[in-house]
Amino acid sequence: MITRLWPVLALAACIHVLALAACIHVQPTAASESESKSAPTRDYILWYRNYDNPAIRNLVELALRKTSEYGEFQIIRSEEISQGRALRELANPQSRILDIANVATSEERETFLNAIPVPVDGGLLGFRVCLVLPEQLSLFEGVSSLDDLRQRDIRIGQGAHWPDTPILEANGITVITHTRYEILFGMLRNKRFDCYARGVSEVLFDLEHNKADDLVIEPNILLAYAMPSYLFVAPDDHETAQRLQLGLERAILDGSFAVYLKNWFGRAVSSLGLDRRTVITLENPYLSEESRYVGRRTLENLERRVELLSVGD
Repeated sequence: MITRLWPVLALAACIHVLALAACIHVQPTAASESESKSAPTRDYILWYRNYDNPAIRNLVELALRKTSEYGEFQIIRSEEISQGRALRELANPQSRILDIANVATSEERETFLNAIPVPVDGGLLGFRVCLVLPEQLSLFEGVSSLDDLRQRDIRIGQGAHWPDTPILEANGITVITHTRYEILFGMLRNKRFDCYARGVSEVLFDLEHNKADDLVIEPNILLAYAMPSYLFVAPDDHETAQRLQLGLERAILDGSFAVYLKNWFGRAVSSLGLDRRTVITLENPYLSEESRYVGRRTLENLERRVELLSVGD
């Protein structure tokens, strides 16, 4: 399914987020005022990839600041471990390697972890552009459909444990993987694959953080699939889950979440020219029913949201 949409599907989950506040009513175990004052500072260990990404770290901090009744907090950077291991450690009740991770969701992940079902970037992670070598740009000229990607055998690089990998494979795309996000940049440079597909909400940060001046963003196509990105905590860490969800709900209701989206992702929406791209929509068969609903909303009612995020200060 191909469409050329107004800034393309990429942010309607922000609209869903506003509705989400009205339908999620978590009742945390709120501390009394006296308990809040005496509560010790809690260290929250955030997966290093999220900690190093200022947008995600700021969102976690925002949610924790909005819930002062739980006590003071400090956000700690985890050791550098792959996404697959991070999720295994998070699911292990004996492990204290990390407390919070932000990753794309799947039905499997929602089964063995505790998800906070608010798309952290307004749904942008499932909208992917290609990082490519400049000399490979001609390979993408005239691509306007999933069949074009298949016929040209355009190979896409992704993390071995990322949910994108089975989604792309389910749509008949050749995927080359590695367990480490950083290694994939070198693999692209060595032409092990043709496109390093990165989310609209993360690609500009990727280029800056990895000093990838030798790579360019392919300007004409956008891969689109429903794939909300959530905060996850350990399955038995109900207090942290309640605190984060309550904090995000409060941020949605008081407008600070909208400000966050504007501040951190407005630049990407504007500079990537989403309204000019050809959208290639892929199916994601791996979502839970709840996240499938979030994903559908991500593909609807986008134009007004993009206009709001693109407005200058």
